[in-house]
Amino acid sequence: MAMSVRTVCSALKRFTPLHASSWVSKKKGFYCKMSTESSSLTHTITLPNKQNEPFRIVAAPGLSNSDFWSAVESSLFKQWLHNLQIENGILADGTMTLRQVLIQGVDMFGKRIGFLKFKADIFDKQTGKMVPGIVFARGPAVAVLILLEAEGETYAVLTEQARVPTGRMCLELPAGMLDDDKGDFVGTAVREVEEEIGIKLNVEDLVDLTAFLDSATGCRVIPSGGGCDEEISIFLYRGRVEKEIITQLQGKETGLREHGELIKVRVVPYKKLWRTTADCNVLVAVALLEMATKEGLLPTFT
Repeated sequence: MAMSVRTVCSALKRFTPLHASSWVSKKKGFYCKMSTESSSLTHTITLPNKQNEPFRIVAAPGLSNSDFWSAVESSLFKQWLHNLQIENGILADGTMTLRQVLIQGVDMFGKRIGFLKFKADIFDKQTGKMVPGIVFARGPAVAVLILLEAEGETYAVLTEQARVPTGRMCLELPAGMLDDDKGDFVGTAVREVEEEIGIKLNVEDLVDLTAFLDSATGCRVIPSGGGCDEEISIFLYRGRVEKEIITQLQGKETGLREHGELIKVRVVPYKKLWRTTADCNVLVAVALLEMATKEGLLPTFT
């Protein structure tokens, strides 16, 4: 089976290290001039076209010097600054201004930042009121809707795992965060399916369902924009298998168990999928698939 793939590759911008007392970067789409103030945990930034509106980055009490600078230099934070300035960014039309960012917490995944927590003070110039600005940054992610046809029935393959933030065992699509700055969404999707389901997919067999969205959306799904920066690309895989494969997958234990991924595979008839789980990725994937099918946008499944 060969399918066309819309390769989504939006690499996060890299910039010159910020430790220098003053520097200028003029890479495409971003320009900033920075100067370090007397306090080792305070930094000042001036964004492009905002030369009269510099803002401070401040460390919350207890945040270490290394965590502070890791946060400031992280791709998560740089991407957030970039998003502020794009065509539909908060600061794009000049009606709002950013005055301060308070770095509150950093969670490391090995040598890189996995999660970043900060508070941004952004004000509406006309009213003088501050807009809600608490940010949990975790960056882009992928999810894959796997549909397997066996003996005339279509099944969706899900994962069941403990999700401590919800306090529940959750049924979900195979999914994962991008763990580098290369923006390899398709490659990450393939890897996550192999780790969580045990199925090796080919890149060319994936269809990017979020690519059917209007380009103004960024062609990704934003599941919780009121508090989190996460943007998700949702892919589709379709295949035909023997009914024996469906039986073998049901209840299979998978995941990187040395990393605490205690996953069980669950197989659900597709026609029941939308009522089976509250996972946002599942419900969005079903909606995108049904609408894309209705409008004849999907490649032919042979």
